[in-house]
Amino acid sequence: MSEAVTRTVTTPPGLLASLDPLLREWLPRQRWFAGKGRPVTGFDLVAATELLPAGAKLGLYHLLVRAHQPLQPGHGGSEQPGDCYQLFIGVREALPPRLAPALIGHVSQGPLAGRTVYEALHDTRPADLLLEALRTQARIGGLRFERDPRQEIRPGLVPRLMTVEQSNSSVVYGDTFILKLMRRVVPGINPDLELPLALAREGCPRVPPPTAWLVADAEDTAGPSHTPEPYVLGVLQPFVQGATDGWELALRELAKGEDFVAEARAIGRATAEVHTALARALPTVTLGHVHMRALVDGMTERLEAAMHAVPALRPYAEDLRSAYTALDDLASEGRTWTAQRVHGDLHLGQCLRSPAGTWSLIDFEGEPARPLAERRMPQPAVRDVAGMLRSFDYAARTTDPPQPDWATHCRAAYCSGYAEAAGRDPRTEPVLLRAYETDKAVYEAVYEARHRPDWLPVPLAALRRLASADPT
Repeated sequence: MSEAVTRTVTTPPGLLASLDPLLREWLPRQRWFAGKGRPVTGFDLVAATELLPAGAKLGLYHLLVRAHQPLQPGHGGSEQPGDCYQLFIGVREALPPRLAPALIGHVSQGPLAGRTVYEALHDTRPADLLLEALRTQARIGGLRFERDPRQEIRPGLVPRLMTVEQSNSSVVYGDTFILKLMRRVVPGINPDLELPLALAREGCPRVPPPTAWLVADAEDTAGPSHTPEPYVLGVLQPFVQGATDGWELALRELAKGEDFVAEARAIGRATAEVHTALARALPTVTLGHVHMRALVDGMTERLEAAMHAVPALRPYAEDLRSAYTALDDLASEGRTWTAQRVHGDLHLGQCLRSPAGTWSLIDFEGEPARPLAERRMPQPAVRDVAGMLRSFDYAARTTDPPQPDWATHCRAAYCSGYAEAAGRDPRTEPVLLRAYETDKAVYEAVYEARHRPDWLPVPLAALRRLASADPT
């Protein structure tokens, strides 16, 4: 193994001020930017590291910046520090044509005046540098590149930036590794590193084990804690060459008029194996009435807010509330449930089928919009099951006409596969499952109303079904 490289770096004063006007325009246009609809009014520099000297032909800066945005869209709203983003800023005299799509802008003032800056992940040399730093366990400024010494990282793997990411960015290296780089980051232990590491210790083959990871030591004065915690910025894992994600495969089978029952059953088994391994690897807790009352209150509050945002929900309000009150009634009678660490955002797109037919689960970050502490809380495993059941429903309604029977068969097969591996069928917890599926569909209705109104009928159809379900 190569000897670790440690390098101290200095950042020129005025760097962020020189980039500020360009970043205000460029950042909101990125798909992974979370504050859309509100202008960026300024930045705080959380951390800056010079990875390649800016005075050279090619410079590279790693930045953590906190964007300031008004609380409400439009003018006159109060401002506050918003989300913290990880940026890779390349610096050149001029961009070659192949990098034209990566352009951020031309700097007119400050230490980079007269230079061109761009999104460096599109460029092979900066991407090469990241892999080499992970391979050699480098420490550059506040950045720590760490790895599992038992896994080999060969040098010289050709990088390519994937273009299908939404909330993060990924670079594939020679069809051997994939480096997932978080864009919106918070201090603390990221589940996308924590849970795969725990599963690797348990020998669970359903999740690619982390090979290396990137961490930053940075004190963020806008963060929730007075004790500085490191940021997990990226995770390198084996790349499943030739894999197809479950969403793509399901739509392909639907288009051919084929069922998806065998694959749904296999995904159910994979989910149960991951849940079982997580319950062995990390602590579980018992949820009694006090815990369930808090959970039910949260679901009810989300429903009430959703009815204001989506008036089409109001005719079903009373019946949807019954999905939650039925759960509270069971808890008040002394019923308890086991909670454990779960995936947190499971759907067909988070499942990969290898060419050999083996299913894996990926992306354990949870719902990025939720606070990190909430994403790391133990939950009933049924939460993941509900997310997958909703995903089958979505797939079935992409066709014209929709094929609800296709979803029904997939849902049943998934639960049967889960039962085969876990020894318990999620359908034996109908009240808990209905509550979680309702909560997920309520979230979907709000999301679709705001972002994809044409898709709103999908969760509304599910909520009509769930409203008419027997709460017992």
